[in-house]
Amino acid sequence: VLETEIPVFGICLGHQLLALASGAKTLKMGHGHHGANHPVQDIAKGTVMITSQNHGFAVDEATLPANVEVTHKSLFDGTLQGIRRTDKPAYSFQGHPEASPGPHDVAPLFDEFIRLMEARSA
Repeated sequence: VLETEIPVFGICLGHQLLALASGAKTLKMGHGHHGANHPVQDIAKGTVMITSQNHGFAVDEATLPANVEVTHKSLFDGTLQGIRRTDKPAYSFQGHPEASPGPHDVAPLFDEFIRLMEARSA
């Protein structure tokens, strides 16, 4: 999929798979993230969203290649919660935005995917 220009939005395991496919590594967390009400910061905007989480592994930020940027981090433990490829229409989020724990907190994640799909079909 990364060899194409098809937009990719990885969620949870998809986040870890995008990182691995990009050359990064994952690591087993001492304490996984499970349940709702996990605060995650959007690095570029400085805003915080409340998310649902269910994972025991995290992407190792120190192993990210130059073409992957950090987009989101956990405010609980600083673990990586989002990445974006700078050379492909691909990004990912560790939590479960489809669970929608905050009223509209995660809507921008889906809006970005719609934008990428519309740009591809334009």
